[in-house]
Amino acid sequence: MTPSLVLASASPFRRALLENAGLVFAARAAEIDERALEKPLEEEGAAPEEVAMTLAEAKARDVAGHFPGALVIGSDQTMSLGQRVYHKPKDMAEAGQHLLSLSGKTHRLNSAVVLMRDDAVLWRHVSSAQMSVRALTPEFVDRHLQRVGSKALSSVGAYQLEGEGIQLFDRIDGDYFTILGLPMLPLLAKLRELGTIDA
Repeated sequence: MTPSLVLASASPFRRALLENAGLVFAARAAEIDERALEKPLEEEGAAPEEVAMTLAEAKARDVAGHFPGALVIGSDQTMSLGQRVYHKPKDMAEAGQHLLSLSGKTHRLNSAVVLMRDDAVLWRHVSSAQMSVRALTPEFVDRHLQRVGSKALSSVGAYQLEGEGIQLFDRIDGDYFTILGLPMLPLLAKLRELGTIDA
C-alpha cells in the first residue's frame, strides 16, 4: 500500500523532526546529482534561495515517481554569504577556510521545502535565518576544529549549532527548524490545510 506522506530524504535530522511532531510517513532518499543541478544555476547567478528551492523540488520529483498519489516532502538548504554559496568542506583545511571567511560577518541559511503529488507541485516555501559569526582568530579556529574533529566536515558551514558550534556566534535571527534545514511551522500549517494531518 502506498503511504500517504513521504519524506524525500535519508537525513536522520529531518526524519527526527517529522517523527517528533507526531507525523506518520515513509522516507526515501532522492537519487539526484545535486552538484550537477547547482552548477548551471550558480553560473547563471541564481539566488541562493532559488538554488535551495530547485534542489528541494528535484528531490520531491524524484521520489514522487516511486509513490504514485502520495504527498511528497522535498527539502534542501543552502548556506550563502552574499551571492557565494558554500558546499561541505572537503577536508579540515577547507573547514578552517570556511570558518575564517565567515568571521565577523552575517551569512544566511536558506531552507526550502516543497510539497508534490505525482508531477504537480502543490506548495513551495523558503525560510532564511541570519547567522552572525563573531570575530574569530586563526588560532581559535584551529583549536575549535581539533576539538570537534571530523564532525566539521558533515555540515556546509563546518559547524554544528547544537554542539560547540554555538560558540562561533554572537547573534542568530531565525527559527530553529529553518537552521536545521526543514521549516516545520509553515510545513505543518500547509499539511493541516491540505487535510493530511489533524487540524
